[in-house]
Amino acid sequence: MACTDDAPTTEESGTATTSTDTGDGDGDGDGDGDGDGDGDGDGDGDPGDGDGDGDGDGDGDGDTGSPVCGDGVVEGMEECDDGNPDDNDACTSDCINNVCGDGFVNEGVEGCDDGNMDDGDGCSAACMLETCGDGIVQGMEVCDDGNEVETDDCTTMCLAAACGDGYVWEGNEVCDDGNEVETDDCTSACEAATCGDGYVWEGNEACDDGNEVDTDDCLGSCEDATCGDGFVQEGVEECDDGNNMDNDGCDSQCAIELPPAICQNGAEQLSLSPGGDMMVCDDPNDQTCEQDAETLCPVNWELCSQTQHHNRNANWNYAVSNQTIVIGEVLCRSGSGAGHYTLGPYGDPGTLATDIPLNCGYGSSRDTCESAYGCNEQHVQVLCCEHNPSCGNGVVDDVEELCDDGNDDETDDCLNNCTWRKPSDHNVDGC
Repeated sequence: MACTDDAPTTEESGTATTSTDTGDGDGDGDGDGDGDGDGDGDGDGDPGDGDGDGDGDGDGDGDTGSPVCGDGVVEGMEECDDGNPDDNDACTSDCINNVCGDGFVNEGVEGCDDGNMDDGDGCSAACMLETCGDGIVQGMEVCDDGNEVETDDCTTMCLAAACGDGYVWEGNEVCDDGNEVETDDCTSACEAATCGDGYVWEGNEACDDGNEVDTDDCLGSCEDATCGDGFVQEGVEECDDGNNMDNDGCDSQCAIELPPAICQNGAEQLSLSPGGDMMVCDDPNDQTCEQDAETLCPVNWELCSQTQHHNRNANWNYAVSNQTIVIGEVLCRSGSGAGHYTLGPYGDPGTLATDIPLNCGYGSSRDTCESAYGCNEQHVQVLCCEHNPSCGNGVVDDVEELCDDGNDDETDDCLNNCTWRKPSDHNVDGC
């Protein structure tokens, strides 16, 4: 038949079925030969899944399926989808916007994120690292003023300014050397070391007793008190004239120098003992009565007693003439008027002990012991002794004292030179 005659040869058929360029011959271009052009038989004209809903998931419900977080497409309940699993960018791996407090650090935006909105735990509610100087008091900080000034009331360590921290707190401290040493130039009270603060400033002060008194052992200038500084140190010095010279009233040891001993009432000094504590005085006018002989002695001196003479004389040849030299008080003798001790001829100190009883003469006396002689023996030379400072303290505590009644009454039995008025009543040689 004609049809048979028109059929392609086997060779031509083989060629036709292996060609991918000529399709299925139905003209719809999908190659399935049904002419509908959709290839999946659902009639929607696309290759599809064949369920006819056009969403490609084959369930026939026509939707697009569940959103997939991380596919780069914001779908459904997603707030964001940046297509990656990184939690530290603007979009977390859960497709939620990265915000402060979610526990994820949004790099470049947040300094920290500890998952809470609390301050003071190292990460602030603004997701910033809490550090000293951020202006927020947090953690172990006592203060935080947000600056790097060391001289205000809050240091850069976020500690309250205090004496001893090494920083000078303006308006409150004069200095601050960061230690508690009291002897350097800044005290532990953060005050500049100064004389009178009670601390010895090394290298600058010899002493510092915390006062401005110049009469104790540390002067108000913080120098040790010394003889010659011009201030009398109580209990130590008798005087201090600001120099170390003798013979000016205050000696080099700061002891008071008595005025030079001078015979009184016009008397002349005839002789002075080597020790300077005995002197022979003479009235050149011969007008002094015997009972007034002591008035010729220097101020604070007295007629020598025999005891004083014995203890003070060291072979001093005091004789100046062949006159009698009166020593000791004018002594009253019962029923016999008055008498006085005299030294032997030329005052030989070696014969004094035997001369005393031999030269016990009579004469006029003080008003308390008058005699008929009146004012005789006016031409007298007297031996005067410097007063013994221990005499008069009420205690017989010196070799020169025979008695000591502690008073200045010259009418009682113990005279003011600490000898007996009537030596014989006390087993002592004398009138």
